[in-house]
Amino acid sequence: MVRDPFADEEGPNLQSILDALDDPKCRVIVRSLDEPMTAEEIAEAADVPLSTTYRKLDLLTEASLLREGMEIRSDGQHASQYAVDFEEVVVRLSEEREFEVGVSRVARTADERLQDLWSEVRKET
Repeated sequence: MVRDPFADEEGPNLQSILDALDDPKCRVIVRSLDEPMTAEEIAEAADVPLSTTYRKLDLLTEASLLREGMEIRSDGQHASQYAVDFEEVVVRLSEEREFEVGVSRVARTADERLQDLWSEVRKET
């Protein structure tokens, strides 16, 4: 599932971020992602079963902590790739005594922005 890059105008959901960060396997996956990787590569690097890896990747992308893009292959068998999409997560208490979450994003290169756009186009076709 490719996350819509324009869908997070209100910001990430506090509970989904807390759920993802509370999960030990999600934390292992985030630590393993020093470059974009496919689910299979992540499962191997994190030493997490592939079926579990897919569930954790869904949890992390829904929390807007990972970005899902597309690895374009010359044989036409394209694959999803995942990359860390944050530098910092801050939970704070507002003046109204409500919990808020702020996520500092990783700056994307022009190639990464083009890849995101291409992923969205492929999703629509």
